[in-house]
Amino acid sequence: MNIIKNKAIAVLGVMALVTSMAFSAFAGPRDASVLPQSEKVRKQLVTLPYYGVFDNLAFKVDGSVVTLYGQVTRPTTRKDAQRRVARIEGVSSVVNNIEVLPLSSFDNQIRVSTYRAVFGKASLYRYALGANPSIHIVVNHGNVTLEGIVSNKADSQIAYIAANGVPGVFSVTNNLRVEG
Repeated sequence: MNIIKNKAIAVLGVMALVTSMAFSAFAGPRDASVLPQSEKVRKQLVTLPYYGVFDNLAFKVDGSVVTLYGQVTRPTTRKDAQRRVARIEGVSSVVNNIEVLPLSSFDNQIRVSTYRAVFGKASLYRYALGANPSIHIVVNHGNVTLEGIVSNKADSQIAYIAANGVPGVFSVTNNLRVEG
């Protein structure tokens, strides 16, 4: 009898969670025209086709002028970011300060090794899930910069220590922010 009772409670709990999620989905703005300008820019940047874990994009909205910052591994990602943001209604101009990282097999090896070292940790693998990981690894001439958001300070330190242990890395800059 307890097994049936526990299963019924679990089913009711899941139904309550799904129902609350469905109602909260209706509470926010659904139409892109009512989203704030910064949210429109963010959406355009994170949905770029070749934006990945080894790229880092940031922006600043100042009225109708959007300034793009960051580093990317492909020149096409830089151009696509500018093109997409320029198409947003209400944007009059885009200042593109995105740096294209130099081609380097040495840096590529460090990228792969750092990816394995960071996301191979049991507490950090979840940050690699999804189309756009929350930790980005930027490698420029053997110098690694960790960008993004983590759940707590311990995860930030674990990622820093993992990246610092990769052979060939000259320095590691930890720009990971703790959410909240």
